[in-house]
Amino acid sequence: MLKTIFSKIVVIFIAILLISTTITGAMLYFFLGNFASEEKVNLLNRTGESITDMLSDYVSFYYSYYNSSYFPFLHSAYWSNMESILNAHSKNTSSLIWIVSTDGQIRIMEGNQGIVNQIIENKLRDEDGNLRLQNPSQYMDVMSGNKSMVKEMGDFYGLFKETDVSWLTIEKPFIYDGEVLGAVYLHTPIPEVQRARSNVFKFFMFAVAVSIIISIILVYIFSLRLSRPLKKINSAAKHIANGEFNERLNINSEDEIGELARSFNNMAGALQNLENMRRGFIANVSHELRTPMTSIHGFIEGILDGTIPPQRQKEYLVIVRDEIKRLNRLTTDILDLARIEAGEVSVNPVDFNINELIRRCIIKLESFITEKDINIEAKFEEEVMYVKADIDSIERVIINLLHNAIKFVQPGGKIALSTSRIKSKILVCVEDNGIGIDSNEIDLIWERFYKSDKSRSEEKTGTGLGLAIVRNIINDHRQKIWVESQAGKGTRFYFTLDSGSNDENM
Repeated sequence: MLKTIFSKIVVIFIAILLISTTITGAMLYFFLGNFASEEKVNLLNRTGESITDMLSDYVSFYYSYYNSSYFPFLHSAYWSNMESILNAHSKNTSSLIWIVSTDGQIRIMEGNQGIVNQIIENKLRDEDGNLRLQNPSQYMDVMSGNKSMVKEMGDFYGLFKETDVSWLTIEKPFIYDGEVLGAVYLHTPIPEVQRARSNVFKFFMFAVAVSIIISIILVYIFSLRLSRPLKKINSAAKHIANGEFNERLNINSEDEIGELARSFNNMAGALQNLENMRRGFIANVSHELRTPMTSIHGFIEGILDGTIPPQRQKEYLVIVRDEIKRLNRLTTDILDLARIEAGEVSVNPVDFNINELIRRCIIKLESFITEKDINIEAKFEEEVMYVKADIDSIERVIINLLHNAIKFVQPGGKIALSTSRIKSKILVCVEDNGIGIDSNEIDLIWERFYKSDKSRSEEKTGTGLGLAIVRNIINDHRQKIWVESQAGKGTRFYFTLDSGSNDENM
């Protein structure tokens, strides 16, 4: 079920169509109801205002001649005079008109709706034989006096349910001297609203049926255009999975499918580059391992078969020891780089003084600095500058960059380490006045095992992985690292770190 793109799109389209048309139909349904009843509302409202004005005049007259605490509804003489007026209003508006006291008792009921009156009276008659609204919801709102008019649409809380038509009810409170004395109710059936809604529903159902048929046809055409390029992408993906990285797609559409095809081609190119890098990496590792192992094997064979005389064996054993150390460094760097790139090395940022860390790194490499008589200069914008980073990782970055500078600077040369603040970042710079890097090699120095073909240093003990490790560490900190260099004029490595805080001073 729903295994094909066509079936899924059809279901989705029909669901969207049904939801949208249902919402539209419901909104139209209520809009038409409101529109059809608006004129009736205005007419009944004006009539209700006229009746409440008469009631107010009556109450004012009544209070002038009778005890003001006496409830005016009980004066039946006045109501008999009002019935003729209410009957005329009832005929003019085709409505039932009630005068209701605050306790829900219907004092006057005017209007002839035939059998409707009998139904209503049966529902409203209480145990004492009086007509009374049985549901407090039918009169509590208007009797509160908070609204000048209350409008109800429907069966008036079930009162008109058996009539099978919708009723409009307008409730108008009449107030005297700030006190609600009762309310005027006007009820009128509005069957035209029902007819309009019925016609809208029929049209709505017809429109939905036609829309579904047209949608299925359009979806079928659309799914064919969609599935063809997807089949091509699927076929190309299978070729890529089989190691055929030369496979490319020729889909020139400007929509998401075309963008997917271009992304697929980019992915295929990236995989091809990755495969080439993998092969190159294996070749480089093999070469880097084979060279010292060949040297070690040759020297040991020479010692064992007597080719190397005893008086020179110690000299060659020192070379063997150095080659073994180089192998150890190479193995360690390869494993560290693999762990960093695989995300297995977690970054644990803490606040620490970067200037103090730089001083410690210089002390650790003091023997190499002294051996080449290098002048070290530390230029700190502030005496204490805190950063938030993984201290062990950043120490490795500084040592690698400083060690590189020591290797490639001439004896008696100069190395400068500096820190400065740029907004919320701390900028660290390691600068040397060595022979520099050619412009065509700057982008290559970050690659694994990259070593310049030119003789930049007499020291050949490096593994070619130091800068690759440095870049990965900085990337893990979501920071930037870059290099500026010019052949014969030295090199400057820059990297940024987030500014930290000194908890001791907080």
